[in-house]
Amino acid sequence: MSTLRALARAQAVATGRAQPVATVRHLHLSDRPLVLVPLALAGEANAPLAAMVGAAPDEARLLVVPQPRNRDQRFAFAAELAGIVLPYLDEFRDLTEAVPVDRGRDVRHRYVDAPQLLVPNPAGITFLRLFGRSTRFRRTDGDYPVHPSVPLLGRWLTFFAERAEQPGSSALLALTDALTLHWATGQSVVEDLHLPAVLGWLDPPAGLTGAEAAARAEDPAHCPPAGPATDPDFDNRRLAPAIEAYTRAEDDPAARATAYDELAGLLRDQLAPTWELMWRGVGLLRTLPAGARVTGRWAGDRDAFTAHAEHVDAGGGPQPRRDGAVAAALRLQRLERASTAWAVQRAYDDPLVMAEHRLSGEAFVGEVTLADPARVDDSGKRPVLRPRIQVVTTEPVPMPVGATLYSPARPGQKAKIVFVTPGGDGKTEVVLELSGGMGRGLTAPPGSVPEVGERMCLTSLSDGFLPGGAFPAPEETPWTHGGPPGTAAAPQDPAPAEDWS
Repeated sequence: MSTLRALARAQAVATGRAQPVATVRHLHLSDRPLVLVPLALAGEANAPLAAMVGAAPDEARLLVVPQPRNRDQRFAFAAELAGIVLPYLDEFRDLTEAVPVDRGRDVRHRYVDAPQLLVPNPAGITFLRLFGRSTRFRRTDGDYPVHPSVPLLGRWLTFFAERAEQPGSSALLALTDALTLHWATGQSVVEDLHLPAVLGWLDPPAGLTGAEAAARAEDPAHCPPAGPATDPDFDNRRLAPAIEAYTRAEDDPAARATAYDELAGLLRDQLAPTWELMWRGVGLLRTLPAGARVTGRWAGDRDAFTAHAEHVDAGGGPQPRRDGAVAAALRLQRLERASTAWAVQRAYDDPLVMAEHRLSGEAFVGEVTLADPARVDDSGKRPVLRPRIQVVTTEPVPMPVGATLYSPARPGQKAKIVFVTPGGDGKTEVVLELSGGMGRGLTAPPGSVPEVGERMCLTSLSDGFLPGGAFPAPEETPWTHGGPPGTAAAPQDPAPAEDWS
């Protein structure tokens, strides 16, 4: 936890209300996200119990598994869920746009928008990931066949779960993570996983402080858990008898319908409060303007959606159970690069986030006191424009002479430290030589060089391109990592088998 976030948490406790730790929204928010609130049966491995799904507050659909231990009912639930999710995905596959590649010599096409799934908390993402894994390999013929939409749903849920691992992606979001990214509550990180408690701090009812609202939200009788786990007292006193009544009424259609209605009512009462909280949290996020670089990251989600849709349309297979050595290394490097870019872009977009880097010595803010925008360096083979500026700051400057700095206001421009002169009055003078972002001539365009009196932020964080690493082709992978193919018969995973009661 950073110093500023710790301070914001302390202020939240003192004031009784969550404190902002961002001035802009760092995540894309769709005009029509698909909200999915799942419930799982306690004591079973990711057994679906119920879900409330919809793309608008008044479009809630309740899906119920009356007997979650029954295999047929589980996959009937999956087929019913697919009947909602897959048409929603198809809504974004009508329009495409041309994207220039290879420096404009060619184009590729991607969808102009992409779907977005919202769940209450990270446990909801885990539920979708495991549910996708349990359905994407299912057969539509032979023993235990499932509806053709079930394996397709599993592949798409796996796609969204993998996108959720990508830092900065907005394809699948846990609302608790999205809210606490922008506000700091006065409770622990573990307590921040509880959506009702988080919203209690962000938007407490009249007459209550955030702490009081959060404590009230922890009472399952007043505010049911946000799933996928249910309250043990509810499980024992109400849910188990309702499931048992449904099971006993197997041979009596009228009694079975009555038992189903009672069970559905119980589960609706458990899910409806979280459903309302989800849209309330979405409304809070919409009050923040989107950061400048959110659109670029969402373009990455649209690229991934387009690529997976094309893969599915072309008859490509489901995602593998496990990555090979090269694929795992590529995935790890992609996540590392995305994590670095995510941190830098947030800092460039948001002064509050940049303030954390100023405290850690990765950035400082100062005022331009001298500027020579017409300076030309003719020491090389040809003269080049190299303006110099002097920035005076009262903050520490731990960067050494020769270090390259960047300004969020001019991300395409580099500022090389030439001199650092500490002053006796607590001020430090920093002389910088500028390059880039000024065209190719020997005269700097207006505004490309900071002017005297301008207050600017300089940081060692770079928003530039991060090159990828070099990895061997699969056929060149050492035998110690499973290759090359053909040297030995690779063990095949057994067909998916499960025990059903």
